[in-house]
Amino acid sequence: MAITHERVREIFKGLENGEGSAFFQHVAENVDWTVMGTHPLGGHYLSKKAFVAGTFAKLGQVLPHGAQLHTESVIVEGDQAVIELHSLATAKNGMRFDNRYCWVVAFQDELIVRVRAYLDSALVARLFEENPIA
Repeated sequence: MAITHERVREIFKGLENGEGSAFFQHVAENVDWTVMGTHPLGGHYLSKKAFVAGTFAKLGQVLPHGAQLHTESVIVEGDQAVIELHSLATAKNGMRFDNRYCWVVAFQDELIVRVRAYLDSALVARLFEENPIA
């Protein structure tokens, strides 16, 4: 059964509140997630646990109030969706971290099994340069 536009928006709704747990209920434990770019969050993660540790946990150290990811547009074809998002956040040093994203997502039985995430790499690099983590 193919994923629907409405279902994708519903799944991504949890990210808008800075509450990732509702979103991550829809991500497979063995998700294949690639964050494109050469910056502190970039990499190929082969599990939900690895992805969260390599991205959300790092962001949590520099964005004290988290980030709200807002869905702008969704395109669905079969079991794949392309989701355009933007974030609203403020770093520890007061820097605005309002990034833009495009995620190419593959679903299997309404569970996210693969993601290729594109974002403003230079902004991510600057965020961690100005807000170093241990």
